[in-house]
Amino acid sequence: MRLLHTSDWHLGRSFHGVGMLDAQRDFIDQLVTYVREEAVDVVLIAGDVYDRALPGVDVVRLLDDALVRLTGAGAQVVLTSGNHDSAIRLGFASRLLERGGVHLRTRLDELDQPVVLPLGDSAVNETGVDDTAPVLAIYGIPWLEPRLVAEQLGAGAASHFEVTRAATERIRADVRHRGAARTVHSVVLAHTFASGGISSDSERDLSIGGVGAVPLDLFDGFGYTALGHLHGRQELSPSVRYSGSPLAYSFSEAKHRKGGWLVEVDADGIGQVREVLWDAPRTLAVLRGKLEHLLESEDFAWAEGAYCQITLTDAARPAQAMDRLRARFPDTLVLGFDPEGAGAAPKASYSSRLAEADDDLSVCCGFLEHVRGRPASDAESEVLAEALEAVRLAGVSL
Repeated sequence: MRLLHTSDWHLGRSFHGVGMLDAQRDFIDQLVTYVREEAVDVVLIAGDVYDRALPGVDVVRLLDDALVRLTGAGAQVVLTSGNHDSAIRLGFASRLLERGGVHLRTRLDELDQPVVLPLGDSAVNETGVDDTAPVLAIYGIPWLEPRLVAEQLGAGAASHFEVTRAATERIRADVRHRGAARTVHSVVLAHTFASGGISSDSERDLSIGGVGAVPLDLFDGFGYTALGHLHGRQELSPSVRYSGSPLAYSFSEAKHRKGGWLVEVDADGIGQVREVLWDAPRTLAVLRGKLEHLLESEDFAWAEGAYCQITLTDAARPAQAMDRLRARFPDTLVLGFDPEGAGAAPKASYSSRLAEADDDLSVCCGFLEHVRGRPASDAESEVLAEALEAVRLAGVSL
């Protein structure tokens, strides 16, 4: 049996104001093709299927299309809800969808209700189903908000550690019960921040002060733990892994190689785990330097068709910087300024310079210099002086 571990689809998300539905459709095309060509039996989605609790109609339609195509390609789908999903909405019609091979695990009372799949040729004999044959039990832990679920789970405290420990203990008890008469190999989906993971900017803060991490030993004893929440694909241990998001959702992910994990399972348990890679629809470029160098150097030719985040290091902020950059890099989405030598000599604070201003014109010119990093030109000073004079003549007090 082959399981494909994915997570964090974030359907409906935008990238710095650029819609990503077309890129997400491309990912789903790749996913369906891979499932068909590699004869994948089960697709796992470990939370954050949607990017919003109330996804748009076109976003819901995209997930509907993905599930129909995946099951049509011969795979079952097991998915859990993440912190971006509405567990109630995502879990709608779960019992009906189960008949079509889509298994939703979004509620606490489903923690110990796994998707059970037979393993090996001995699962069915001439008299029917062999109740002693090895099986694979796939459990789903939805996103657990400690304050809301601690009491229901009987957790010792309202913390990520305690609620996750309570959830995994409930799953272990079910594995032991099922394993009394047969061999049970377990796979757990969980949307959480496990210690040892490397975060990136597009995992949004879940609470003031950051996210409570859970230790890896909470997942000891399970055959494989398919994690979601962090967007970088990574191996925390041979049996605990993050698949990462299928697309880059922030410039901090520019160096990520997006993909997932293909997990082989047979009657003896978890076998080989190998990486799966997705083709990126657009390159991400994080550039830094002086404006003229960025515009003229052939070293940056590769970034002309990329989504760009650019930081200019000119001592003074260049005029019309974004327009000039977009002439070469049309898809510059983020522009920042970090002047070289800015920290060498501490400058007086804006408030102290404002207190030393002699007149209204000095205040206006000082503000202009403060917000854009270079003084007002003579022409700009004249325009400001004319505006101030017009205000004075109108009898408005400054």
